[in-house]
Amino acid sequence: MAGNGALSGAVIAVAGAGGPAGRAALLRLAEAGATVVGADNDPERLAEAVDAARYASGGASVTGEPVDLLDLGSTRDWAEHIEKDFGRVDGLVHLVGGWRGSETFIKSSLDDWDFLELLLIRTVQHTSLAFYEGLQRSDRGRYVLISAAGATKPSAGNASYAAAKAAAEAWTLALADAFRKTAGADGPTSAATILVVKALVHEAMRADRPNAKFAGFTDVRDLADAIVGVWDKPAAEVNGNRLWLTEKP
Repeated sequence: MAGNGALSGAVIAVAGAGGPAGRAALLRLAEAGATVVGADNDPERLAEAVDAARYASGGASVTGEPVDLLDLGSTRDWAEHIEKDFGRVDGLVHLVGGWRGSETFIKSSLDDWDFLELLLIRTVQHTSLAFYEGLQRSDRGRYVLISAAGATKPSAGNASYAAAKAAAEAWTLALADAFRKTAGADGPTSAATILVVKALVHEAMRADRPNAKFAGFTDVRDLADAIVGVWDKPAAEVNGNRLWLTEKP
């Protein structure tokens, strides 16, 4: 199927590729014709995700490697050798996740903030800095952040998570402004955009809780469709915008 889809010829990196959302994104991007390069800090989980995407997409070009996204040098090396190996890089999809919360605001633990700051903010900083120049060189570069509705309307027990997500959004919007300011007279060809969900759900969650409704949740397969859809729209239309996959709070 590779080579025939809407993303034929595109080279797209997926950070956090080993989780359920990463697995769905690898497969959907490959089905759309992209060459997909996944990264995760868990080599075994990553290998399983890459193998599953290759098998399900009929042998499409899906590869993976363990990358320490908390190390800027390692992240830069990853970005540079993708462009060297494939001649271009057209996207970075940021699916590095994590959650910690508390029963009440006063019980918020700043240890949770330290944990989430690394996973949800530092990895965004490193991937955006590492991939910026490559994405800017692309005629259809996209940086796609997955965020949460809680960043817009934080709840008392989710202070650290919501604040980290809000910071990641602000950083991504600054990246969008950089694409805008360096664009030519015809406007930007590269874009940074944010897909907003309430929460994600996948098959294993439904199997564990067959009676749960997961109201407002976004299935990881629908998220993967939305990720591919970012390339269907002109850069100027998605750059610096939040695309809501759930109701705005």
